[in-house]
Amino acid sequence: MLVHSESHFNFIKMHILSHFCDHIRQFGNIPMYSTLIRELAHKTQIKDGWHQSNKNDAARQIVHSYGRQHSIRMRLLNLESLKYHDADLSGDVLPHLDRTASTVTAAAPVVRRRVLMGRREDVANVVDFSWISGVSLEILYRELIQYSRHNLPAVHCLSEVHVMLPSLRVELLTQLEIPVLAFQEADVYEINRARSTGDLHFRNQGSRNDRVWVQAGMEEMYGALRGRLPAKLVALLKIRDYRSDDTVRRVGSVQMLTSVNSARLSDQHGLVTLQMREDA
Repeated sequence: MLVHSESHFNFIKMHILSHFCDHIRQFGNIPMYSTLIRELAHKTQIKDGWHQSNKNDAARQIVHSYGRQHSIRMRLLNLESLKYHDADLSGDVLPHLDRTASTVTAAAPVVRRRVLMGRREDVANVVDFSWISGVSLEILYRELIQYSRHNLPAVHCLSEVHVMLPSLRVELLTQLEIPVLAFQEADVYEINRARSTGDLHFRNQGSRNDRVWVQAGMEEMYGALRGRLPAKLVALLKIRDYRSDDTVRRVGSVQMLTSVNSARLSDQHGLVTLQMREDA
């Protein structure tokens, strides 16, 4: 069959390895075989053009964009060479060359933050949230106190008096935008959207509660999962402290999963097995 006949290792990256030993003996190290330059060229020639296009007939826009940039760079190099050799250049060219040649301090990459969206109007406090989510007030109080003890500085801890907790104003939201750096990029982000609609339908279908990854421990924990565990997103909240209108905490309520067999890869299917926690 074609699949078997075309399955081979006779391609350039594999074949070239057979020449490395003799080449190193004769000429020393082989930096010219580094793929770093080609990776950088791929970013300039392809990725930048893709991000600048409108994603409609993108290939043509990428080629035109890089062609224009290349032509402008060649023109500037020619003008710089003429300036170096004291050629007679027009008066409007020299200031332009000075601006393009000046050193510009690169600004620090803008770090995108996670954004909560989709505010629901039927929740105003902890009691409303308990009624909407179907979670008892006792469980909510326990989780809020545990969150406060482990995550908040002492001066900003929530009151542990159950009579005071219902006074916490709560905003219930349905969407969390999570920026993730694009592959091999320093300032280009892709937006992942985690949704938790509760009892509301999403796009005329059923309710939607996405799975999310939670950093549940150190890197050496949970075997192949490296300290992370998946969880079901139950709710997205903004909690405003009754003692200060300026103190807003953005939190998520999740239903955690736990790993089976210390998150070791299964000998049968090579995957990690997870299950719901009884105390979640």
